[in-house]
Amino acid sequence: MGNLSKDINSKFENIKVKALLNIIYTSNWITSYQNESFKDFGISQQQYNILRILQGAKEPLKVQTIKDRMLERSPNATRLMDKLCVKDLIKRLPSEHDRRVVKIEITKQGLNLLHTIPSDLNKELIQNLSEDEAKQLSNLLDKMRS
Repeated sequence: MGNLSKDINSKFENIKVKALLNIIYTSNWITSYQNESFKDFGISQQQYNILRILQGAKEPLKVQTIKDRMLERSPNATRLMDKLCVKDLIKRLPSEHDRRVVKIEITKQGLNLLHTIPSDLNKELIQNLSEDEAKQLSNLLDKMRS
């Protein structure tokens, strides 16, 4: 891995097309790496993201707020949260005033799981980038989305 043209044995219409395909290819590579890494902890990358959102919030959040903060907008976020509930990593807190409103809270078990996951789990993904290159890449990706 390291050269898109060789990795997928293809030529590209122009450099912009190559850049776009490289982003898609790299995104899939990152997802595969993370899925494999999180498998050891019994959760997916998306479930990890939900747990991190709840940990950072330090208070229960509405389901929609969690969906809005997720890195990967997931139409199955409710199903992901169902699985986390079954594992006792989060719990639902129904509103006393409105049955339609449910807040989600991370449990002690969820916090404990987060503490077992190394903070540098994704370090290998970016080890070949210098600080300046990482900053430049981040700025270019922001520019692309603006």
